[in-house]
Amino acid sequence: MIFFNLFTILCLGLLIGNELTVSLFINPVMQQLDPRPRTQALSLFARLLGKAMPFWYALCLLLLLAETALYRHETVFPFLIIASSLWAAVIVFTVTTLVPINNRIAALPPEASPSSWQKEHRRWDILHRWRVGVLTFAFACAVYAMLTAHQLATLCR
Repeated sequence: MIFFNLFTILCLGLLIGNELTVSLFINPVMQQLDPRPRTQALSLFARLLGKAMPFWYALCLLLLLAETALYRHETVFPFLIIASSLWAAVIVFTVTTLVPINNRIAALPPEASPSSWQKEHRRWDILHRWRVGVLTFAFACAVYAMLTAHQLATLCR
């Protein structure tokens, strides 16, 4: 079970790291570009991440649900319920709020005027930061649950 826990932690952690990188490094660098190259770069990132991230988010949710099922009789179960619920809520929020903005940014022609999309990109960035915060809290709950359950199992031997 420890290897499954490790895989789950790795998958969740890498996804959150990717999302944090977008927020802390990629978007601030994008803000320094001139409007035309920024439009092109944002469109490319939006298309690329828009293809990969749905599968990664779904895999993480499935792993969390599996962890929740595995620990359903343990004292850490509530933490995994919280983590899974938050992850599912983030997916719903992403699909209903962030994906439509992302799709509009991905469809931008290189000659699009900055005023037409900069406000939307700023809104996406703010909402994305909230998403990263919620995912990080869900990750902390999941890791705490897995480490605590492992530690308790070790003590009981």
